[in-house]
Amino acid sequence: MAERRIPGHARSGLKHWVLVAAGCAAVVGGALGASSATGAVTSGQGPAVEPAPEVDVSKVTLPMDCGPFLSAVSLKAAAKVDGHAVTVVAAHCQADMGTPPDAVFLLRGDSPKPVPLLTEADGYTLTELAIRSDGSIRGKARGYSSDDVPRFSPDLQVELTWTQGGGGWTKAETKTPVHTA
Repeated sequence: MAERRIPGHARSGLKHWVLVAAGCAAVVGGALGASSATGAVTSGQGPAVEPAPEVDVSKVTLPMDCGPFLSAVSLKAAAKVDGHAVTVVAAHCQADMGTPPDAVFLLRGDSPKPVPLLTEADGYTLTELAIRSDGSIRGKARGYSSDDVPRFSPDLQVELTWTQGGGGWTKAETKTPVHTA
């Protein structure tokens, strides 16, 4: 907590503590919820949600060429799709310096072989990854508009969507320039 005197206060000799509003909101938000339909405050004691079944990533060999380095999973999301446990992971090679680009793989509980959805060669670093209720996969990433852009300063925000159809997965991406001030 930061200490701050409030100027012009009648009791200037007293110490006043300033609370961070975000911290208060987090405590209140964790204890209460609001109904989206009525806006009424409800107790946080709703029905228990069963966690999504997750494929054990440690039992799967991801097809990545990391040389002498190990691979590391940076993001993962799990869901039950068409009655099967599905986990999607973003992984990269651990390096001595920096963070190499991510690859994205789909893991199914009934298949030991990962399905590649994105390779390291695409040059993206994933920041979000989710499986939607319809079985599609959504992600957000940072990337580069050209090889001339320094690798420490991504200049693109990329929205990624994978949908299944025709026996495989189709990737759609939307790139938006990142504006820096």
